[in-house]
Amino acid sequence: MRVILQRVSSASVTVLDPDGSRRRTGSITGPGLVALVGVTHGDDESTAVVLAEKTAGLRILTGTDPEGTEREQASCLDLDAPVLAVSQFTLYADCRRGKRPSWSHAAPGPVSEPVVEHYVRHLRSVGLTVQTGEFGADMQVDLVNDGPVTVILDSEELNRPRRG
Repeated sequence: MRVILQRVSSASVTVLDPDGSRRRTGSITGPGLVALVGVTHGDDESTAVVLAEKTAGLRILTGTDPEGTEREQASCLDLDAPVLAVSQFTLYADCRRGKRPSWSHAAPGPVSEPVVEHYVRHLRSVGLTVQTGEFGADMQVDLVNDGPVTVILDSEELNRPRRG
């Protein structure tokens, strides 16, 4: 599982319906995070929990906590900061051969949708406000990067031992 986190001051996601109409499904004002979430074969609910915990606790935000104290190196949990989570199978593009990416490393929708939903549910269960896109839909994500700060979480990397 991969999650690309971007620190934002605001973000929104709009679904583009097949008839050409648009509907906004979620928006946040910051400080907060946009989480682009990709699932690969073998990922499950336990993988989603590990990455949701890392997302919630990662100290990459600055802002004012609920008690009014200015914080540097704060987490979403510290600041009650919102998250906009958007599923994105393209995080598992394989571009090693030719000019067209292969999506064979991305889990199919029936496998990945419940994993993404569990990631979102776990973020909510720890008290975060989470807005979402619509799984499998054509979407436009608008965001204002803060920093910019972009962090890549990869479940395979998190499971490897750290070097001395």
